[in-house]
Amino acid sequence: MVMKKYTKQLLPVLLTGLLVLCSSSAFAGNEQRSGQAGATELLINPWARSSGWGGINTASIQGLEATFLNVAGLAGTENTEFIFASTSWLFDMQVNAFGFSKSLSDGGVLGLSITSIDFGDIDITNSESPEGTGATYSPVVMNIGLSYAKKFTDNISGGATVRMISENTPDMKASGMSLDAGIQYVAGANRQIKFGVSLKNVGPKLKFEGDGNGVRLTNDEANGQEYDQTYELRSAAFELPSLLNIGGSYDFTIDQDNRLTLAGNFTSNSFTKDQYGLGFEYGYKSYFMLRSGYVYEEGIFEAETRSTVFTGINAGFTFEIPLSNGTSFGLDYSFRKASPLDSPHSIGARITL
Repeated sequence: MVMKKYTKQLLPVLLTGLLVLCSSSAFAGNEQRSGQAGATELLINPWARSSGWGGINTASIQGLEATFLNVAGLAGTENTEFIFASTSWLFDMQVNAFGFSKSLSDGGVLGLSITSIDFGDIDITNSESPEGTGATYSPVVMNIGLSYAKKFTDNISGGATVRMISENTPDMKASGMSLDAGIQYVAGANRQIKFGVSLKNVGPKLKFEGDGNGVRLTNDEANGQEYDQTYELRSAAFELPSLLNIGGSYDFTIDQDNRLTLAGNFTSNSFTKDQYGLGFEYGYKSYFMLRSGYVYEEGIFEAETRSTVFTGINAGFTFEIPLSNGTSFGLDYSFRKASPLDSPHSIGARITL
């Protein structure tokens, strides 16, 4: 019993230490390295509920959506949860996500999440037909995450996600793995104070390979005859867009039915500018939630200095409908203001058993 008690106390400390050690090696970069990372689809939040905050609820997020923002929150799944979400992304792209989480007998929670991007049909062009050959193709960009989280004590939860990354075109492909890890801490007489830390997208470099690297050229022999030969071009490997989130939140209980949560978050990006976020969520019982957040980074107020398409404004709401036998159905919506491209709208549906 004594050994079990100390193990529960040491595990969160070790996990926090691991996050700090990993972050010290993963974040040597800054905004001067913008554009040097690949697999940037890992930065897209596909879920409609957490994106309504602007992804600043690192400390308070619970359930399956935590597999994107801070996997430690997955430990908040009480039984079983299913979520589907669809996002219209910037310009004629669709981001679709599906996942489920299930609590286990050992007190842990297992989660599976799948995210894919639909680019639509793209015209195939070449040097002979720059206007298009008449044929089309569609890239396949997908990532699959397997997550596990557990409450070490009543106040501390931790978890990790192993994610498979795949980017394919008909003649090129790149695939690899990444790791996310996170921890959450709850304090206060009414558990109203929350802190969270998460490290995301840490993994080895990826590289595109395939027939698309080949170039076919016509050569002249010494005797004047011509022959075709294929040359393979080597593509450079690219790093993943790793980042570190540090957040906190506080729940204000207005009365028995009404709650107001204030949250703040700092994101250290290894390849872009650091971001600071503030936001709130109002909740009426568990039936209705309204949320908004603002994410700031240097130069965001002017189009000439802004290095992101997003202007910082995020908003969303949730309707949760209780059904029989403890089952509930939820409908989520979020909006992220963007300029000059189209602002993304996300719609999600969830079933909690």
